[in-house]
Parts: sequence; structure tokens; C-alpha cells
Amino acid sequence: MADVMIGIDPHKSSHTAVAIGLGEERLGDLQVRACPSQAGQLLAWAQEWPERAWAIEGAAGLGCLLAQQLVAAGERVLDVPPKLAARVRLLASGNTSKNDPNDAYSVAVAALRSKAWRPVLAEDHAVVLKIWAKRHRDLARARNQACCRLHAVLCDLVPGGIRREISAGKAAAILEQVTPSGPAATARRELAAEFLADLRRLDAQLREASKKLAAAVKASGTSLTGLFGVGPVIAGTVIGDVRQVFRFPDRDHFASWNGTAPVEVSSGDRKKACRLSLRGNRRVNHAIHMAAISQIRHKSSDGRAFYDKKVAEGKTHKEALRALKRRISDAIYAALVADARQALCSEGPGGQPGNHSASRAAGSHPARRRFGQATPGPRHHPTAADGIPGRAGHSSIAATSPPAKPQVQMERPQRSEDERPGAAARRRPYSAARKAPMGPLQPPLKPQLRTNPRTTT
Repeated sequence: MADVMIGIDPHKSSHTAVAIGLGEERLGDLQVRACPSQAGQLLAWAQEWPERAWAIEGAAGLGCLLAQQLVAAGERVLDVPPKLAARVRLLASGNTSKNDPNDAYSVAVAALRSKAWRPVLAEDHAVVLKIWAKRHRDLARARNQACCRLHAVLCDLVPGGIRREISAGKAAAILEQVTPSGPAATARRELAAEFLADLRRLDAQLREASKKLAAAVKASGTSLTGLFGVGPVIAGTVIGDVRQVFRFPDRDHFASWNGTAPVEVSSGDRKKACRLSLRGNRRVNHAIHMAAISQIRHKSSDGRAFYDKKVAEGKTHKEALRALKRRISDAIYAALVADARQALCSEGPGGQPGNHSASRAAGSHPARRRFGQATPGPRHHPTAADGIPGRAGHSSIAATSPPAKPQVQMERPQRSEDERPGAAARRRPYSAARKAPMGPLQPPLKPQLRTNPRTTT
């Protein structure tokens, strides 16, 4: 732990820093303007505290650039969620005025008290996936908005409007058949033509963003796209938000992070009561939801068979869908761990393929797997043994634990053909071997171990 924690409250035009000690006492504060020399000014001010760490509120938001500059300078930077800093400020008993120095102080205190630190890492290929996934998501929302506006205008031009999903070609064919009957209808037709042009432009941009996202996902070498219902958009969203899968100890923590695990609401006599979780990363939760819907729509998928099984057991549609989402979450976690393990093995020392003792301890054996086989089947699943070194049927979650100790094998002495049991009978003809009396079976020779003459009595 660092002796000094420096909390930073980032803004568009300025950044406020407050340094505190281990006793949460203020050691100094500084406010710098957002400029190219912002990191240099902060580093020069913090030179008097060599054992320091930086805590930035929302290091993936407004403080992203400053956090990356400090990481590039070799500093230790932590990411503090805004909600955590707000709780510290809310529970403070002293001066709780809302200003930038107090906010930066709350960020530093939250980082100092937190047991689960979130270090800021240098940007890698996962950030590229996150950028193009966000671009695709924004364009899809803009296209949906343009389609809704075009629907509304066409309802005023055509009786009944368009009942099904609209496209640029359908809208153009309808507008060609519309004959305005007055100035208002003419204005509506012109407005619909402008919405049609926006729709065509957004379609072209969406196709271009999809190509770039697909190329980035392919360059990452991930195995997520091998899961049924997981395409480049879902894979880019998941990898971009997860980045480092090893920050989740197991699949249960990952499910709690993405909101597919239920939340316990037990109290008093009400024991082990759970409800739907509205927490977690909603983007990843939506991506898992879309993968589950894709599996349910295809009757030949393993996910549809799992869904039908839950419905046959008496579950409602939503309950069966939640169970399927949790199963997909476990499959995604296993694929991410397998990818991270393969990356560690390819980069250098660190992972040892074939270590299955930890996977048994983690409860990933098929006989003890809580949600069954991950979709799709073992022939196509990227975590099967045909793509990862090891035995079939074992999960690759063993990468999260230290490698097993190597087993020492003793060399057995080589024996000639005459010294092996039954060698004389094998050399006889078959009939003679059957008639010959069989002697007592000789036990195999024990391995000869060298003994130390000094210790032999």
C-alpha cells in the first residue's frame, strides 16, 4: 500500500487533486487546467511523495486521458467508481459541502479504504473493440430513431402506415406512390424524403462500422464467436467491457458483475429469498440477453433445448430465459478464461497446459457443473479439449489458479524377453502352451532404488 493516496476529481476544463496520508489527513491540494501539460504539472507537484498512488474518479470517462498519461509515466493509477466516492461523501460527518476539493478527497478516501482495487492498465486491443462496439451501438440507436420518425410521417401520408419493420427500399417504394393533395401533404412527403436520406446514410455507416468491428474481433483471436448466438457485436461489447477476465475469481462473480445472478433479499424468517438483479453492467447484460433470444429463436440450438426443458419443469418464460442467460454467462466466462490462458501461454512462461487439478477444485468438472454443458455442444465449443491442451470434458478455468507441481517418475529397469512373466509360454506353440502346467505367477520386479552407503546399516 502506498503511503500517500492522491485523489483526482476530473472535469472537462480542470482537474482537482488532493493528497492524503494513511490516516486520511490532508497533505495538499492542487487544481490544474485541462491542457497538454496537465500530467506534467501533477507529477511535479507530487514529487515530495515518492511512495504515492493516484485514484481517479471515473478513469474510463472524463479522466481517461489523464489516467493514461499517468500510466504511461510509470505511475500507479486506480479507478474509483463515482458511486463509491459518493458513498464516502454521504457518510462523512464533517464538512460535506459539494465542491471539487471535497470530491477529490472523497475519491482518495474511497481508494484508501477499498479492498478491491481496480488498477488502470494501458490501452490494448480490447479498447479498440470497445470503441467500435460503441460506434455500432450509437449508429443502431440513431437508425432506430430515424425509422420511428419515418413511420410517424408515413402514417400521415398512407392510411394504416406500415405495419412491419421498415427499410429504405420499402419507404422509397411507398413514397413513389404517394400523390400529395395539398401543401401540408407536400411538406410531409418532403420531410419523409429527408428521413429516408438519413436512413440510407445511417445504413451505409452501420455497414462500415460492422466491417471494422468484425475485423477487430477477428484480429483479437477470441473464441467467443464460436458460441451460438454470439457475433462480432456481442463479442466486441463483452471483451471491451471485461478487458481483464482474471479480475473475476470465478464464474459466479462474473455473473454477479453482469447481472445474470439473482440477488438475495433474505431477512428474519424469510430465508434464502432471491429476486431479479437490476445491478451490474447493463451493456453486457443486454448482449447476453440478445444471445439468449437468438438461441431461443433457433429450434435446433442447444439453448432452445435447455429453454424448453425449463418450461417443461414449470418455469415461466422469463424464469427460463434468466436460467438460459446465466448458462450463457458461464459459457462466456469459460471462453474468456481460455483465451486469456492461451494468450499467456503464447506470450511466455506463466501457464501450463494440461493442469486439471485446479479445475476440479473450482468445481468445473462436467459431473458437478451447475448449469450443464455450455452452448453449443462440445464439437463446436471453443473451451473443449480439441482447441485447448488437456483432456476432454474439463473446463479451462484452471488457468486462474497456480500450476500443479510436476510429478517425479522413477525409471524402471529394462528386462529382457526371457525375464518377463510368461515369456516361455509365449514362445511355445499355442497347443503346447495350453497343455503346459502353469507355475505360480511371479510379481513384477520392483524398481531398483539407489541407496546411500553411508546411511545403510
